[in-house]
Amino acid sequence: FIAGHDEIELGTDADEAASLFKVILENLMQKDVKIVITTHHKRLSSMMAAHPDVELLAAIYDQVRQKPTFEFLHGSIGKSYAFETALRYGISNALIEKAKKVYGEDKEKLNDLIQTNIDLELKTRKKLQNLKKELEKTKKLNERLQIQKDEARDILNEKKSQLELEYQKAIDEAKRAAKSDDKAQIHRLLNKAHKKKTDVTKEIISKIQKPLEVGNFVKYKNTKGEILSLKKDEALILSEGIRLRVPVSELKLCQNQKKRVVKAKTKIKIEKPVNSSVKLDLHGLRSEEAIEKLDYFLSNALITGYDEVLIYHGIGSGKLAYAVKEFLKKHPKIKSFTDAPPNMGGMGATLVKL
Repeated sequence: FIAGHDEIELGTDADEAASLFKVILENLMQKDVKIVITTHHKRLSSMMAAHPDVELLAAIYDQVRQKPTFEFLHGSIGKSYAFETALRYGISNALIEKAKKVYGEDKEKLNDLIQTNIDLELKTRKKLQNLKKELEKTKKLNERLQIQKDEARDILNEKKSQLELEYQKAIDEAKRAAKSDDKAQIHRLLNKAHKKKTDVTKEIISKIQKPLEVGNFVKYKNTKGEILSLKKDEALILSEGIRLRVPVSELKLCQNQKKRVVKAKTKIKIEKPVNSSVKLDLHGLRSEEAIEKLDYFLSNALITGYDEVLIYHGIGSGKLAYAVKEFLKKHPKIKSFTDAPPNMGGMGATLVKL
């Protein structure tokens, strides 16, 4: 191990000394000698920089506080801070400016270039440190998400097992009842089994699915739509311009919540309502209740495929009739509407074409 310094011998030219020192260093490295050298010879530093067994270290100087930081920057040639140090020790600025001119513009530009390189390297190092911190945060977040995913899977498996056990117990009871030819008992136990299946399924969904909110995009059977409102166990969704009231328990949250549902070219298969009708009676209802009921009625009528429906609202003060017609004007699936013929209710009813 050998510690080196700038001068080999008194009276040497700087360029000659750099060339001589380079040859000596390479000779020592061939003999596997480890060397630490502090030098201001930029020529020597640049000559040795390309050697694979040489590592450059630049001393970092805080130019704002005008003090050394006693830290080093790997892979860079250090800049001389003679003028900055002289200024700090009280040498007048006028003398330093003259010294810079004597030193030469080209060499000063080299110093500026070296300093720029050091500044860029420090910025890059800081950005790298920040990036490492962000990567560490992302790693921890992924770990937490994985833990949550594992917990959700465990809950799902546990509830599945519970469902299968409860469902099988109810079916076994129904089978035992079947042997006694008690039809009422058979139906009661089968209904109990199906209810248990529905209850546990809802519990599973509530455990593993985020709460639904207005504005969420959801899937209902083969239909996708946006939630317009939520009421306990029922949701109002908008799909392809059609408003549908569906059970909340049968909704699944779509993964991509940013994209709106694109109109599909294929036909949407929706189960037709069992108790659909072409007539709706709104007598005695407040406007708000009537419009809600009307909205539900029209949704069912559209799904069923009716071309024309009749709505009874009466004449009275005219508020209910006005509210109904205002709603029909804004509905996207209403082709036209008019007062019903005298034999179908006259002004107390409205005939709607879908």
